[in-house]
Amino acid sequence: MSQKEIEIWGRPLEKMTTTDLRELAKGIEGVSGVHGMKKEELIGVLRKSKGIEVEKVKKASAPVHALKQQIRSLKAKRAAAIEAKDRKLTTIFRRRISRLKKKTRRAAA
Repeated sequence: MSQKEIEIWGRPLEKMTTTDLRELAKGIEGVSGVHGMKKEELIGVLRKSKGIEVEKVKKASAPVHALKQQIRSLKAKRAAAIEAKDRKLTTIFRRRISRLKKKTRRAAA
């Protein structure tokens, strides 16, 4: 999202619907197959036509190794909660582990 997009189209392209993006892309010369494009492709075509370059956002997540260490420690705590037959803590640890696994997948991608 850039300030130039807001100046040209009135709002960021990511906030527009695919239908609105198709209508904008139809007006660009040399672009064909607008109805077969996905939203990301339409945004790319519109930005390219106006010469807008988007800077890539850096990932602010912890390294995968640190996340996996947290997962291992939570698994040990969960195992202890299972032995103590504490269902509430078991569920809490299971959810935390699940969230951390999702973070590792995002960080690896």
